Amino acid sequence: MCGIAGFVGAGSMKDLERMTRLLAHRGPDGEALRVDSPVYLGHRRLAVIDPEGGRQPMSTPDGRYSIVFNGEIYNFLELRNELIQKGYRFSSDHSDTETLLIGFANAREKIFDRLNGMWSCVIYDRAEGLLVGARDRFGKKPLYYYHQGRHFGFASELTSLLQHPKAPKSVSQLSLQKYFAYGYIPSPRTIIEGISKLPGGFWFQFDIRSGELRLHRYWDYLPEPSNREKDAQALADELLVHLSQAVRRRLVSDVPLGVFLSGGIDSSSVAAIAKQKISELKTFTIGFQEASFDESQYAKRMAAELKTDHHVQYLSLEKSKEVLLSIVDRLDEPLGDSSLLPTFLLCRFAREQVTVALAGDGGDELFCGYDPFKVLRRADFYSKLMPKPAHFCVRLFASQLPVSMRNISFDFKLKRTLRGLSFPQKYWAPVWMGPLEPKDIRALFHTKISLEELYSEAIEVWDSCRHLDLVTRIQKFFIKLYLQDCVLTKVDRASMMNGLEVRCPYLDYDLVEFARKLPSHWKLRNGVTKWILKRALDRVLPRQILHRPKKGFGVPIARWFKDGSILELSEKRLTSARFRAGYFERKLYEHRMGIADHRLYLWNSWLLNQWLAK
Repeated sequence: MCGIAGFVGAGSMKDLERMTRLLAHRGPDGEALRVDSPVYLGHRRLAVIDPEGGRQPMSTPDGRYSIVFNGEIYNFLELRNELIQKGYRFSSDHSDTETLLIGFANAREKIFDRLNGMWSCVIYDRAEGLLVGARDRFGKKPLYYYHQGRHFGFASELTSLLQHPKAPKSVSQLSLQKYFAYGYIPSPRTIIEGISKLPGGFWFQFDIRSGELRLHRYWDYLPEPSNREKDAQALADELLVHLSQAVRRRLVSDVPLGVFLSGGIDSSSVAAIAKQKISELKTFTIGFQEASFDESQYAKRMAAELKTDHHVQYLSLEKSKEVLLSIVDRLDEPLGDSSLLPTFLLCRFAREQVTVALAGDGGDELFCGYDPFKVLRRADFYSKLMPKPAHFCVRLFASQLPVSMRNISFDFKLKRTLRGLSFPQKYWAPVWMGPLEPKDIRALFHTKISLEELYSEAIEVWDSCRHLDLVTRIQKFFIKLYLQDCVLTKVDRASMMNGLEVRCPYLDYDLVEFARKLPSHWKLRNGVTKWILKRALDRVLPRQILHRPKKGFGVPIARWFKDGSILELSEKRLTSARFRAGYFERKLYEHRMGIADHRLYLWNSWLLNQWLAK
């Protein structure tokens, strides 16, 4: 993993130095800068593959192409051999960066469609006067940019890009509204007006001479359920082959490697397959003293079953929250997922022994593993039969239920479900998952809100598969928005803050292609989530792991706001003129008195306030 930065046009070497050095946590093993006026390229390196031969910025022997690259290409040896057969020569021993660079020289932008991995890169073509950049299919590796006429800048993180004097600096009001609608800021928007995130599956071309910027989509997650029915066991066997291949591809490393192990299906399956290849496999778990948030007993059980070299660190969440301010201070842009804290702690713990870790992210999205999928059939039935006036009476009654501060409590899920059902189906997923619903966003910002504008990204995803069933359409929301801009962003930031590379086998291209062609009834059957995945892992995982309830990786933010302990970390308050005066204080009072559960809004507000105060 690495950090990349650069610009075209106005600016100096000092600007490039500032931009690049702010990415030191992403690449603690080295820094290199290159200027070929008017193009400036900077790189921070975390050496994982070919430490000697993979230094960047890297150029082709004739000097035409130069690259700065962040990520890993898991099929680079296959691509390298193809290029050697075509007559290309390599100067490195086994650098995936050089494979991508030579591959681009051979096939131009078509090379991006051949890559199986996670990456963001920018390539300078001196002969054509072009800057070409790309991001992996799911946006696992970040790439921010701004464009103003003939000025263009890019970086792995927003804080780096903001160091350039030409970069916009104003906070976007619409992005703030979307932040409270989703709990994150969906691509291509960012918190800063005029700065964009390149969406996953896109590449751009910037013409240095004319200043023209063009974006191209090279891949999209398009569900294509196959009408060809197979035997369930045959499908399960095929799935296991793809997953096994995905894990083995991600075990290639020139530095120490381990696996995150929570004791859930996804991480346990990754560990079990990795153990077949690595006899002395290290696994890592964070355990918490608070019972309702602790999964360590399941991880220990799985580690004992596999006989891994297991490492557990037990922490008090009360004490752990003291690191929150340092995390937020280094956070690229506001991200409302509270599991950022335990993810950071896990990455910090693992980094003490390894440089690369495998994780189970992506399994819930690809195979419908989240709780909302369990209620979709009943929700659809309810929404069709329940008159709106009666629904709002039911919702009013549910609001009177006692408030629980537990992790994903029953009343929390019920109230969330009814909140979403107050809207048409295309809004269900974002309203279920977001910190605030539209009427509350309207009250917070004291302005009119357009649902179409507020949820434009979710609507676009919904409309893109209008011919498909409800489960598949909701699933695409989780894959295209929640996975990219929340889950993977959280993992990237938490791992890179600790100089750790995290690899996700469930996002392997071949595995994803298999999953996207599966009809939804193989993923969700009779209320059972991940049905085909569980069938595939039946001979790999113990039944007590395979069929245990999903817990989630949470922290007790509800209790922290109820007892006020989190507010003691900082005396800053939400005083910005962007928000209605007293709104935060009123929600905090209702939460403390047990009138309502406002944990998600309070957390997102608190985190945003710390970020804005930087």
